[in-house]
Amino acid sequence: MNVQAPPSRPGYGILVEQLNKPIYVRHKGQLIAQSSRAKVMYETRLPPAIYIPTADLIAPLSAPTALKTFCPFKGTATYRDLQSPAGTVPNIAWQYDCAFSEAHEICNHICFGPHEDLEVDPGDNDLANPTYRNISGPLIDWLLRDAAYIATPDAFTEALVEKFIEQGIALSRMSVLVWSLHPMIAGRNFIWTKGESELQVRAPSYEIYDEPKYRDSPMRHVSKGLGGVRHRLTKGNEIGAFPILEDLQRAGATDYVAMPLPFSDGRINVMTVASDHPDGFTTENLGLIFECSAVIARYYEVFMQRENAKSLLETYVGKRSGARVLGGEIRRGDGDEIDAAIMFCDLRGSTLLEETLGRRAYISLLNTFFEGVSDIIEDNGGEVLKFIGDAVLAVFPAGADADRAREQALRSARFIVQALGPMGAECETPDLDCAIGIAFGSVTYGNIGSRERLDFTVIGQAANIAARLGDYGKTIGEQIVVDDKSLCQTCTATPLGALALHNVSTPVTSYAIPVTETISAPVPGATVQKGSAV
Repeated sequence: MNVQAPPSRPGYGILVEQLNKPIYVRHKGQLIAQSSRAKVMYETRLPPAIYIPTADLIAPLSAPTALKTFCPFKGTATYRDLQSPAGTVPNIAWQYDCAFSEAHEICNHICFGPHEDLEVDPGDNDLANPTYRNISGPLIDWLLRDAAYIATPDAFTEALVEKFIEQGIALSRMSVLVWSLHPMIAGRNFIWTKGESELQVRAPSYEIYDEPKYRDSPMRHVSKGLGGVRHRLTKGNEIGAFPILEDLQRAGATDYVAMPLPFSDGRINVMTVASDHPDGFTTENLGLIFECSAVIARYYEVFMQRENAKSLLETYVGKRSGARVLGGEIRRGDGDEIDAAIMFCDLRGSTLLEETLGRRAYISLLNTFFEGVSDIIEDNGGEVLKFIGDAVLAVFPAGADADRAREQALRSARFIVQALGPMGAECETPDLDCAIGIAFGSVTYGNIGSRERLDFTVIGQAANIAARLGDYGKTIGEQIVVDDKSLCQTCTATPLGALALHNVSTPVTSYAIPVTETISAPVPGATVQKGSAV
């Protein structure tokens, strides 16, 4: 085989040349194809690929299998099994029945993939890749330099579109879908449309997986690892594969490409581009996008890593705590001394509920309870620190207004008890009940734990007192019990006396808070009676 270097070619490209000397294909030493009319395809970054006319096959191929792949430069490839005398090799051969213009010469030709038992012998033909110049320029320079200083994925997307257009790429629409780690949001979808003043940013929920619009979309196809998609949208081309293609055609698009943006953890995100130029995308410009796609993917991965970290921290430790951890308070002992109202809200009768409802229904009830309680606490300025079994621990930081924190905690407690009826009705548990204890005091708000496993929480006597007051409320039939430090200037309370609580050195003057009364003046001259130990 003679080898000579073809001339240098600009940018990304495809070159198909005729091979005038015989080529041979053998399977386990047996000849399965021979042709003097074969063609070789040179494509940037890929080894030479030999395509053989179907009429020159000796061994038969199967009918097309279910496997299909999409190439943005060549089109849709269908696959076939080789049925040679030496055995069957599945999906070893592919064919482009209607290749795009860049590769139209290989229509109705067969190419064999690599296999240990298969030999493609080029004979005396000259095979040598053209020398493609490095694909560089303003877009690459921008990605390597200026893009690194863009703070948000929204701004990066808008700037990326601008750079594509500056490179002469005729964009009419660009969309980027990146998956996230969030309990309610499946990902972020950034959509730029020509003629619209603002970038659209959507945050689809996990219900997107069940929506026909997504199930029948190129985005699902690409994100499942099935390869890229390209469709010409001009008249005479088949566009029925995906419903969105018809929408884009009506909007004036002539060409559409969906390509993978792989993250380093294996997740496949998706970028789509559409053109309204009469000739669609050129091979060189589309190749430029593909050459840059891995770097573009890394930028979105960095953006999403921070968003994922933020959402996971908020999910597991709360918004305020998450912000502090993300801000650098990650060492054991990091934390602040703060004044706060601490709430401990405990679901009553959990053991019996689990026995009567069954595990699955009981977990559903717990989720409903936790969600309802959390919403009320957060709506009133508090933060849920953790769920402990069937209980909720929450904090209402005082800051510069201690009385406001007390009011927020008391208001939350009332609203929680009043919401038990609707919660129980939703779960078909009409007798749903809870016990709430509230204590106000100085606590440490920060990290505790082992060297490798930390918990961001509150530590202090107020947290212990809140839990004990909730327990005491169960014994006397009161749903909300608070210490005297938790009373605000305008609240009604019934004195319970000085209670001797477990692991609390001095009696705690405590009050029962009525559930249905609005905030009013405290009861004057209330006598304090000593209660029993809890």
